[in-house]
Amino acid sequence: MAKKKRFEVEEGETIADCLARMKAEGYIPVRRMEKPVFQEVKQNGKTERIPVKQQIIFEANPQ
Repeated sequence: MAKKKRFEVEEGETIADCLARMKAEGYIPVRRMEKPVFQEVKQNGKTERIPVKQQIIFEANPQ
């Protein structure tokens, strides 16, 4: 039996495109995770982390 696999929504790719890619590889999504991506910016001698985008990752099981 195959293991779970993670699929990340790539830059310039829609969620529907990612789900179609998963289906083409024979996987069904079971969990959606979102992680914020931060960028460090120096302002007034302090380093601050500001959110840049949201990373979407699907966890999938084989069909």
